[in-house]
Amino acid sequence: MDTDQRGLFSPIRIGTLDLPGRLFKTATAETRATPDGFVSDAVLDFYRPIARGGTPLIITGNIYVSRQGKSAPFQLGADDDDKIPGLARMVAEVHAHGGRMFAQLNHCGRQVVPNFVGATEVVSASATKDLLTGTRPREMSVAEIRQIVADFAAAAERCQKAGFDGVQMHSANGYLLSQFLTPYTNRRQDEYGGNLERRTRFGREVLAAIRARVGADFPVIIKMNGADKLPLRDGLKTHELVQIAKIMEAAGVDAVEISVGHYESGFPMVCGSFGRCLRHMVQGSMAHLPWLRRWAMRVFRPLVALASNVLWPGREGFNLDYTPDFKAALNIPVICVGGFRTRAAMEDALRHGLCDAVSAGRPFIADPYFFRHLHDNTPGPRCVDCNGCVGHLGAQPADCYHPTVRAEKDAMLAGE
Repeated sequence: MDTDQRGLFSPIRIGTLDLPGRLFKTATAETRATPDGFVSDAVLDFYRPIARGGTPLIITGNIYVSRQGKSAPFQLGADDDDKIPGLARMVAEVHAHGGRMFAQLNHCGRQVVPNFVGATEVVSASATKDLLTGTRPREMSVAEIRQIVADFAAAAERCQKAGFDGVQMHSANGYLLSQFLTPYTNRRQDEYGGNLERRTRFGREVLAAIRARVGADFPVIIKMNGADKLPLRDGLKTHELVQIAKIMEAAGVDAVEISVGHYESGFPMVCGSFGRCLRHMVQGSMAHLPWLRRWAMRVFRPLVALASNVLWPGREGFNLDYTPDFKAALNIPVICVGGFRTRAAMEDALRHGLCDAVSAGRPFIADPYFFRHLHDNTPGPRCVDCNGCVGHLGAQPADCYHPTVRAEKDAMLAGE
């Protein structure tokens, strides 16, 4: 593709879907559904202004494909046909403003705090304890794997019936599909563990089952890590993840979005500052950790925040460290998420062929009209990477929790 055609507001095709721009809203947990996973008015309130701002593609927060795969309270579900009408309302709201919407489908696997979400048991590829949460999952049987494959496929078909323009398989950030890929979390000796081909089997079966339900023309994309970032553990490096992406491209995915890290990695996926973030976490999701971890977080929170600020400072396009390798190996669009804030940084990444599109989460939380403001070169509320929103996810509705930025956002929306 000619680099002159890669402007931020130039069209791009993902599978059969044509989009008028190359800045997308990445998945962000909304924490706005009903307790049973149904779409609420609060969910519509979250997405309506993002669509009204002209955003070409919105990817939902992770939607659980089965009750077992639910990772947090107030998370959207696609686990039953009774969810279809509410999901259809959400999609219709986005379509009414000319936007397109993909559903991100997920099973959390071991990355869950059981007391937080009310889980009775936790499963994963292997019984590898999560060092952050203290959760030790049970290794899944082959029959259970096949059931979850069917759950993904059924959820995708429900989303298609609800009017979504595509779905995204969440195979990044240490969730279940990612757990099967990573040797550290997959120590199986059967057909789903061992070499790279066998560790990708679960993901390939999920994709094949989805395709069998939704057809070849319905876009299916995947979110993957560019690196696992698991020091002293057997995590995946970029060259291995590129090989996995090639396998998934051959199996039929239409695009890949590149993220980074597992929960155990710390905060490489949300670089910035972490004082506000960790204060909110201690009051929210981490209040449900086992008592020793809960005590340690309360006592050592200032030190953890200081270390996190040093290890993961905010910078634009931090996953561009990985995307060039994916670009060189793949023929499908490569989307880069991670720290993008300015039009100049986004256009520079596209112009130099480092990715085909960019996605962002926190800037859209701070400024739902982010796309419009960049397009028109007009100012709007600007994310300052405080990660207060990240600290509240799962416990409080997704929103901006920086007082100054939030006041600007509220004033902007009130003036519409």
